[in-house]
Amino acid sequence: MEILDDEEVVVRTPEELKRMPRAYQKALISQIMINTEGELSGGDDYTMMFLPLAPNAEERQVCAERAAEEYDHYKIGKRVLAEIGIDTSHMESQTIEERRLFADKRLHQCTTWAERGIYSYIGEESALIMIKEFAQGSYKPWADAVRTIILDEKIHIAHGARVCRNLATTDEGREQLQAALDRLWPVFRDLFGTPESERSKRAVRYGLRRTTNGEALQQWEDTVVPRIHALGLVVPSAGT
Repeated sequence: MEILDDEEVVVRTPEELKRMPRAYQKALISQIMINTEGELSGGDDYTMMFLPLAPNAEERQVCAERAAEEYDHYKIGKRVLAEIGIDTSHMESQTIEERRLFADKRLHQCTTWAERGIYSYIGEESALIMIKEFAQGSYKPWADAVRTIILDEKIHIAHGARVCRNLATTDEGREQLQAALDRLWPVFRDLFGTPESERSKRAVRYGLRRTTNGEALQQWEDTVVPRIHALGLVVPSAGT
């Protein structure tokens, strides 16, 4: 089956997916696999990295709740992949270091509560942008499944906002936030991949995404830069 240049792509079932070009199948599977692994690692981040940093029992509980949501998001991807014959159970026995699809060790090295706030308020916005695109994607079982994730991601971002705003009330807290932002800013930008990636252009052509890597990065920056300024922080340069 060939996808014509002016054709709108809609794939409704796993059976229809089998009739799609191999390039479409590959792009879809890669998208779901990367996101699914990232959700599982996100759960591990909340339990192993952020929960020990929490300053009190309430914040520990919130971290545990966010972790449970991330693991649920992983299970959503696992189910969609299982429907097309792909088993992700091996991911569950891997350490974060062993996972290679959504791999950036710098993301898993947060050591301060300020980094915890920046991670969610600024960093998780990148995940929300992508998931909103997936929810409009051409493979309907995946698009329908991820819609349930969007509200959770908004809650994650809102909690990060609260952590950041509380810290930003003091000079010391703003210094901690700035240091966190300076370290994590290039990590967040790299999550979007190569701006002119041909793979992202194909994903747009197949209806699996709405924007290229470069366009998604610009959308993220347009969203988070006003938040940074509102906290009294300075946006790091792209090369930081």
